[in-house]
Amino acid sequence: MKLANLLESTSLGQTYGSTDVNVNAINDDSRQVEKGTLFVAIKGVKTDAHMFIPQVIKEKASVIVGEIEPKKDWLKKITYVKVTNSRLALSILASAWYGYPSKSLKVIGVTGTKGKTTVAHVLYWLLKNAGKSVGLVSSISARIADKELDTGFHVTNPEPLALQKFLSHMVGADCEYAVLEVTSHGLDQERVAGINFEMGILTNITHEHLDYHKTFDAYKEAKAKLFKSVNTAILNKDDESFDFIKKTLRQTTQLLTYSLKSKADYTASPLHLNEAMRFAVNIGKEKYKITSNLVGRYNALNLLAAIAAARRLDISWESIQQTLASLPQLPGRLEKVENDKGINIYIDFAHTPDSLENVLMLLRKRHKGRVISIFGCAGERDVLKRPMMGKISVKLADASIFTAEDPRSEDVNKIIREILKGAKKTNAKEIELNQYDDSNHRSRKRVYIRIPERGEAISFAIQKLAEKDDVVVIFGKGHEKSMVYNGVEYDWSDKEAVEVALKGGVKEIIR
Repeated sequence: MKLANLLESTSLGQTYGSTDVNVNAINDDSRQVEKGTLFVAIKGVKTDAHMFIPQVIKEKASVIVGEIEPKKDWLKKITYVKVTNSRLALSILASAWYGYPSKSLKVIGVTGTKGKTTVAHVLYWLLKNAGKSVGLVSSISARIADKELDTGFHVTNPEPLALQKFLSHMVGADCEYAVLEVTSHGLDQERVAGINFEMGILTNITHEHLDYHKTFDAYKEAKAKLFKSVNTAILNKDDESFDFIKKTLRQTTQLLTYSLKSKADYTASPLHLNEAMRFAVNIGKEKYKITSNLVGRYNALNLLAAIAAARRLDISWESIQQTLASLPQLPGRLEKVENDKGINIYIDFAHTPDSLENVLMLLRKRHKGRVISIFGCAGERDVLKRPMMGKISVKLADASIFTAEDPRSEDVNKIIREILKGAKKTNAKEIELNQYDDSNHRSRKRVYIRIPERGEAISFAIQKLAEKDDVVVIFGKGHEKSMVYNGVEYDWSDKEAVEVALKGGVKEIIR
């Protein structure tokens, strides 16, 4: 494609040199630059890619997009486009490269601290089962027509080139709708710029990602970016962010609300939350009965959000009721692992204080046995939540095991010590692993144990701690297929670790 064609629908900035040059690929990774590449230099959190411009010129890049003034010797070999925001430029160029695919789709963005994966998947199935052609991009995978595609390790909101490629494939598969999980990082980093969103859905905004956003206000501002240009906004009236997000909407945006506590467009009553959730959706004086295998008040809110979106998109109540009664299990979302030991084993993605609390409270109500909680906190992420989660776990679980969850460059033992700060503010007792015996945890007194190796923690809980009717719930990783130590993605699966533990073994990470 000629550079002139890429730039014809937008004015990125000042161009130095000819636009009559061929662009064979677009890339923001200097290591993947080849002859004819348009390279976008981005100032990242850790690395400023402008320092690699001399290198990519040697690799025969044809165009460079960057935020700094070009050097005269560069302009002898390449065309340079100076922009004020390289991330924004990358998204706009990616959209142009793939033919502006979002213009051919009705795109629905789902954002929020918790629940966005569930809402996105439920809405996908509501549309699909109603006969609509729909694509999905979520933290679990991408779905286009009948194909399921991997989005990569630890990816919820793909980078612009990958995301626009997914949208392009949806257009090629004749999809009418695209449901996208949208993160605060993705919004702040302009990954979804250039996408025309028909609808935006907000689940909630709670304590998370302050390592990146620094303040809660900045976090809310990032989330609000999704809603500034949508035609329909679906907001959780129970969430403290409701008024803030509402104020960002255009006057022409249609607002739909949902709530379990107050007057809203979509409400639910009464709630039966255990083995199968049953409730009536109230819309004015009309009531529609819903049954779902999703459970918990938080999932009642998630279902209301998806129902509101489906009704706005003219999905019939009969189709909604049939779909919600037979939803497939979401990997890593309160996923139960069947076994012959009579232990209730769950894998859940919860990695925030609120999510941890909600799941533990639900499982205490749902089962009569002791509850054993296994979790860690990710390295290089929000450190303020660590003691909060330690305190919540030891207050609600009979036994808590603190372990690894993507330590990255941090020492896992240091992370655990920060979790312990919250646990030590309770009456719970710490048990040293080498001092454990069958007698010192059988009472209902709260205890906690440090086991840094996640595989060892899971096996210890299943093989040593848990008895018939007890609950073992493993938090934080959910569907993910890797664990990060010092920048290296090691093969990992909580479900596989459980299966190994049930056979008497321990899943190990060889580092």
